[in-house]
Amino acid sequence: MTGPRASSLNAARRARELAALPGEVVDVLVVGLGATGAGVALDAASRGLSVAAIDAHDLAFGTSRWSSKLIHGGLRYLASGHVGIARESAVERGILMTRTAPHLVRAQPFVLPLTPAVPRLQGALAAAGLVAGDALRAAAGTPRAVLPGPRPLAPAAALGLAPALSPAGLRGGLLSFDGRVADDARLVTAIARTAAAHGARILTRCRALALAGDGAQVRNELTGAEFGIRARAVVNAAGVWAGGLVDGVALRPSRGTHLVLRAESLPGLRAGLHVPIPGAANRFVLVLPQGDGRVYVGLTDEPVDGPVPDVPEPAPGEIGFLLDVLGSVLAAPVRRADVAGAFAGLRPLLDGGGSTADLSRRHAVVTSPNGVVTVVGGKLTTYRRMAQDAVDALVRAGRVTAPPSRTDRIPLVGAGPAGPDAPARLVARYGAEAPLVAADPELLEPVVPGSPVLRAELAWAVRHEGALSADDLLDRRTRLGLVAADRAAALPVASALLTRG
Repeated sequence: MTGPRASSLNAARRARELAALPGEVVDVLVVGLGATGAGVALDAASRGLSVAAIDAHDLAFGTSRWSSKLIHGGLRYLASGHVGIARESAVERGILMTRTAPHLVRAQPFVLPLTPAVPRLQGALAAAGLVAGDALRAAAGTPRAVLPGPRPLAPAAALGLAPALSPAGLRGGLLSFDGRVADDARLVTAIARTAAAHGARILTRCRALALAGDGAQVRNELTGAEFGIRARAVVNAAGVWAGGLVDGVALRPSRGTHLVLRAESLPGLRAGLHVPIPGAANRFVLVLPQGDGRVYVGLTDEPVDGPVPDVPEPAPGEIGFLLDVLGSVLAAPVRRADVAGAFAGLRPLLDGGGSTADLSRRHAVVTSPNGVVTVVGGKLTTYRRMAQDAVDALVRAGRVTAPPSRTDRIPLVGAGPAGPDAPARLVARYGAEAPLVAADPELLEPVVPGSPVLRAELAWAVRHEGALSADDLLDRRTRLGLVAADRAAALPVASALLTRG
């Protein structure tokens, strides 16, 4: 495991590395520090290339923090005949769960309730699909001990895992497992810190104003100062904003909305739920217990037209839709007043016409006439492969010289045993670094009464994870900001810890 000093991101390191940039020519400049951009930085730096990676905002500011937190094995793609994408997803899921991030990505159980609204034929087809998904797991080489196989559940067993289900007419359920990341923004932070440990310069609050194949004009958003970064190759990994930086990249963003519920709204929930969407074959609303007293319910798939916002907002109709579908399987429906928060994210889908729900999640690597390489599409699960393909494109074009990728064998920061005395919550989020996070006993109290988030987590984020503002702490390094009341209560603590450093 790489020590925290080499991988630490903080204000002092950012200032030092920014000051050195104008006099250098880096091998690779990466624009965007979501999962894919951070992955490109790690891939290039681990091949021995010098790297600067910039983002106008923060790590995981865009799409990467708004996912369902699932590391999908590609079952949906298999059902639609996209075998190649399905296998790629299953392989990448296995790499995360067994080699690179087993501390962050674990098996998540799901129950698909067989209610009267699910005809027996539909239930049989769903069961067959889960068996096919397990075969995909086996073909990808992921051990069953890591990702258990599916099985049918009797009604009592389904209710034992999800007591809030309506027992009326319940024939049982289908139990399945998929990969689930503890927190998608934490995964991005781990990727970025691992890249930093390999020498990459991870520079947030640096906005690309103009891109060319040999560099970019950049503005330091903290000071307003503009400067140039010279590079032998440039990768545009700006996600839904990628088309605004280069010509010839056609995206059709899709908005996915999630609700945030308090755990008491679905008491006793011990597994996630796949809730069939009436009238839509092979589409489900997901219910995801978070282990922090919250449950996420999502997600929608709505096309987004016009300018791309920095922070998308859920539409009222989407909230009602999710509550209606969820209520179709519950004994007592969740009311709108029970919704503690909501969030929406934009998927950077390649424009292929038709419904956004039907657009492929396949990624593409496109080289613009001015030499900028753009990587778009894809999904969180396949970020590593997208990054590898982008750097491979630079090598093939002769922009840089480097050996083959080895990121499928590089553990991310925190991978490894944490020891028996570390708090379980910290182990699930920081892995082997959990004892270091918990080292200061004065900080081992909740940020907000009733929340499991500790003050030590905010302090660690300032010192080692590049958090520069209260928003970074509350919205990305933790998720306290998803609930307005929790954000307000936590803000004074976050501000104090930023000042303390």
